[in-house]
Amino acid sequence: MTILTNKADKIDRLAELTQSSEAVTGTSLWREAFRRMRSSKMAIIGAVIIGAFVLVAIIGPWVAPHGATAQNWRSEVFPNQGKFVGMRGENWFGLDHLGRDMFSRWLVGARQTLLVGVVSMLIGLIVGALVGVLSGAAATLGGKAGQRVDTVIMRFTDIMLSLPSLLLAVSIAAVLGQSLTTVMIAVGVVQIPIFARLLRGSMLVQGGADYVLAAKAVGIRRKRIVLTQILPNSLSPVIVQATLSLATAIIEAAALSYLGLGNPDPAVPEWGVMLSQAQRFFDNEPMMAAYPAIGIIITALGFTLLGEAMREALDPKLRG
Repeated sequence: MTILTNKADKIDRLAELTQSSEAVTGTSLWREAFRRMRSSKMAIIGAVIIGAFVLVAIIGPWVAPHGATAQNWRSEVFPNQGKFVGMRGENWFGLDHLGRDMFSRWLVGARQTLLVGVVSMLIGLIVGALVGVLSGAAATLGGKAGQRVDTVIMRFTDIMLSLPSLLLAVSIAAVLGQSLTTVMIAVGVVQIPIFARLLRGSMLVQGGADYVLAAKAVGIRRKRIVLTQILPNSLSPVIVQATLSLATAIIEAAALSYLGLGNPDPAVPEWGVMLSQAQRFFDNEPMMAAYPAIGIIITALGFTLLGEAMREALDPKLRG
């Protein structure tokens, strides 16, 4: 119950941001939020980190000095004897246990990591938004029958939220089998109840607004009110959550790959897989694990900083 309560409270608080921000500023929500974010060190640092990560992910395979899977220096490493090659002129991050250039693998692995994180987030966002719209529309304009539909959907959502996210992702991945697609689906499914509850809560907040009451009074159809009035004004918290969810998705996807549930081809570089491969040699060559771990941590930090800055910019109570 504690896990569910904490998650639900955070989601419901985020769902109220649109109403509270507009009531205080009286101006365009995102224009005002963007103005505040430009002076936020947290937002700037987060944006710089994310920009650098995306740039590396895009150009990494082209600027990598060596082939990511080429074992060009296999004869120079002896992992069974604990002999590795560290940083040097032609290998900035040294060599892994198979004589492959770690810097090249790190650059190429950034794209795989970004791909998994973005696709996982989009799965959760799209499916969760559909569920949230259905539940929010039913609760706002559906009468007693709609409220019953909303109750059923939210109870199922609460069940999913009550489960530890990583445990749920591991269970789904174990059932579906080892693959990169499995990781994306497993992490995406974990995100669905978060987006569903968030959008539903935001729609409930907007459902009591004056413009909705006016639309009802003039006889506008319920479907049109939901799609053209309530839904567009309920998306701000969802955008914030999407940024925060990218950090969670990257960490959970790396965790699944680390547990051996990701890409079955170990030759394909991905930061979680690289971290898993380095585990056996940590005592002799800890930097093999340090490079992908640092990449995961800093990237997740960037998305978290930007997401938190967006949340504070939208919430007058957090701005102080």
